[in-house]
Amino acid sequence: MAGMSGAFKAHVERGRTTLCRAWAVTRKDGVTLGFTDHDCALSFDGIIFKADSGLTAKALQQGTGLAVDNTEAMGLLSDAAIREEDIDAGRFDSAEVRAWLVNWADPDVRWLQFSGTLGEIRRAGGAFHAELRGLTEALNTPQGRIYQKPCTAVLGDAACRFDLTQPGYRAELAAETVQENRKFRWEDLPGYEPGWFQRGRLTVLSGAAEGLWGVIKQDRAEDGAQVIELWEPLGQAIVPGDMIRLDPGCDKRTGSCRLKFNNLINFQGSPHIPGEDWMVAVPRSTNTNTGGSRR
Repeated sequence: MAGMSGAFKAHVERGRTTLCRAWAVTRKDGVTLGFTDHDCALSFDGIIFKADSGLTAKALQQGTGLAVDNTEAMGLLSDAAIREEDIDAGRFDSAEVRAWLVNWADPDVRWLQFSGTLGEIRRAGGAFHAELRGLTEALNTPQGRIYQKPCTAVLGDAACRFDLTQPGYRAELAAETVQENRKFRWEDLPGYEPGWFQRGRLTVLSGAAEGLWGVIKQDRAEDGAQVIELWEPLGQAIVPGDMIRLDPGCDKRTGSCRLKFNNLINFQGSPHIPGEDWMVAVPRSTNTNTGGSRR
């Protein structure tokens, strides 16, 4: 098979093998976890593959075309391995997964059988089932550019090119009052008028929820304080004193791009594209109908 080393092939052809499976899961926050179905821990590539995680996997389906390779991993929720609160918080969403067949008697003799990402994760009865998606899954992502009046870029990305670190645009401060992990209240937030952060992003910089973020639904004044409310609660608890970063919101309009961010040169929308009224326009005998601008 592709990628199989001569030493691994020779070991398999012996007929009597000492093989086991090993998985490495690398989350987007940089944390790497290793698991194996062998009865003893293994170590290679600087990763410790634990044997007491209860993780196992179904048969791997692979093809020679562009079809997505897929399989499924199953295991018990364990404080020492994969915790339920980390799954709820989304820390394993789209995590990188690598799976090997390993000669446990000589871990240097191994075959990288699968590489991809974690897909849907289901939980039931103290256990989890995680879908593993192959590298060709990325081919299912829509490609090309959509032409529309609002901007198609994300504030601060490579298309937008706006520098969010400029003074006066974002705020870093300690949480004061937190309700249900989605509503944040500050008695004093100087320099930012209500609505500045609406449609923006709240990121947790410290504490149990470090690295988690949410989209800001509302930024409003309330009883002399400023309230930031997310669309969905974050998956782990945030307590007063945890550091928070607030990024400004962008409503994708040309006026906001020009006046709020002074970034109209990088606007990625088509504000003058004809609307539906122009598309269905027909000749008429009354009033002016010269075919000129409909703006």
